[in-house]
Amino acid sequence: MFGRGTKKSKKRACNSKARKGYSKKGNSVLCKRNYIRYAWIKKNLNSFPINLMCKVLKVSRSCYYNWILRGCKTIKVDEKLNTLVKEIFIQSRQTYGTRRLKVTLAQKYGLIVSRVKLSNIMKFLNLRTKMKRRFKVTTTNSNHNFTIAPNRINRDFYSSNPNNKYVGDITYIKTQQGTLYLAIVIDLYSRKVVGWSIDENMKTSLVNDALMMAIKRRNPSKGLIWHTDRGSQYASDSHKNLLKKYGIIQSMSRKGDCWDNAVSESFFHSLKTELVYHQSFKSKAQANEMIFEYIEIFYNRQRLHSYNNYMSPVEFEEKMLRLEMAA
Repeated sequence: MFGRGTKKSKKRACNSKARKGYSKKGNSVLCKRNYIRYAWIKKNLNSFPINLMCKVLKVSRSCYYNWILRGCKTIKVDEKLNTLVKEIFIQSRQTYGTRRLKVTLAQKYGLIVSRVKLSNIMKFLNLRTKMKRRFKVTTTNSNHNFTIAPNRINRDFYSSNPNNKYVGDITYIKTQQGTLYLAIVIDLYSRKVVGWSIDENMKTSLVNDALMMAIKRRNPSKGLIWHTDRGSQYASDSHKNLLKKYGIIQSMSRKGDCWDNAVSESFFHSLKTELVYHQSFKSKAQANEMIFEYIEIFYNRQRLHSYNNYMSPVEFEEKMLRLEMAA
């Protein structure tokens, strides 16, 4: 009797120890689908008893063995999809969640996959989108004596045609060699960045260069509305002379109201959370190069934009042009 009691006590102690060890590793698996639980059990056969894992994970031992006998078909069926999802995720610079993954699979590969399944695949492959830090809205200095233009946009950020409404703003980029300033010009028609400029200071030439890039690229007709905040760069005589030369109508936000220029702020939020906050720029040249690549290659040509029915700005403009020519 004494011997049996000792044996049972040892078994209980062993199971208790196994349960504690399992709880640290397996609690997160409880919320996953059965085939993921089966895969986890198979992976941990050398660490815990099968009976214990099946009991705690709330799966049938016979079902687990049946899954093994079928050659883990569920996992095998999804191997190609898992690989494709991982490739798309990497190409998106680890920024796509289930919504954009679903759209990409449907548009480019003709695959209809639910967001729930994509969420499970991301968890199974340990794919995590880049953590988004809180974006601090920055505004330019509006304490000056220049004349302020009226707010002609008034938060109407829709444009039915290209080159009708542009918005712009300035932000800063920190590098190990010092701070850079980025000015951008966005066409509200497609949300494409049509002009931008980087410099080591915030002089008027910064915003003039960005707008001139847009003018040379797009050749807008007279009457284009150009909306910015009340910063001294945009209110300066030099900038106003440039607008007058090309027949551009100026519009300005209300003082300190970031929502009056929400599209520009949204772009800077994407730039900062998808690139800048995850990089430590060693030099200004490196920052310039990576920002160029982000704007011209990724944002304008690859990144799906919800405003464009999940098409990139370039893809949206090309599609609208084809439809117009076919009409």
